Amino acid sequence: MKPLALLRPLTISSAPSKPLSQPLSLPQKQAFRVLCSSLDSKPIQDGYTAAKPDNNKPGVLDDLFLNLFRNKMVQEVGWDSEKPGYEGLIEVANRLMMNGRTNSDTKEAAVRILISLFPPFLLELYRILIAPIGGGKIAATMVARVTALTCQWLMGTCTINSVDLPDGTSCRSGVFVERCKYLEESKCVGICINTCKLPTQAFFKDYMGVPLVMEPNFTDYSCQNLGEVH
Repeated sequence: MKPLALLRPLTISSAPSKPLSQPLSLPQKQAFRVLCSSLDSKPIQDGYTAAKPDNNKPGVLDDLFLNLFRNKMVQEVGWDSEKPGYEGLIEVANRLMMNGRTNSDTKEAAVRILISLFPPFLLELYRILIAPIGGGKIAATMVARVTALTCQWLMGTCTINSVDLPDGTSCRSGVFVERCKYLEESKCVGICINTCKLPTQAFFKDYMGVPLVMEPNFTDYSCQNLGEVH
């Protein structure tokens, strides 16, 4: 597997110790710096012993979303796994990592996959017309709700929570993933960072006008997504 993306300084947070209904403080911008190491991407050791959420109960549209996402990834990669379902998706994600000459190549390929999931002009209209309303609160809240409704097949069980804003108010633009299925199944820091975290942050900021910070926890597989407001 290609070189591992490391984080310096390390700013990955643990799962919130306070109830999820409590507002979360918005982190400082420019929290992550991606560097390239000579080490290969290595699996995450699963030492977490808490109860594992049941991520194996597909919803009505789960198979449709999985197949759509996988097909778009296959088109970008130019290869498909013989394995069915989610297991095959993870193998395609591994190939996506191997295809890129650099971490930046992998990130850009993943961004193209995300863009291809949406109809033409929809993203631009959202960025121009929706993102500026109310200082970005409406756009960030909508993204959080749609993510929680449509992406649990990919991430596993997740809930919407509140984020503290600089003006002292709060906004329900956070999504807390209890135990990310994508991270757990891949067990690879490089796949998490380069095919999910960094491209997703870039996609929402650059193409939807919604700044996003994703904070994966490599110990318990949780992930806190914070939708920023202008």
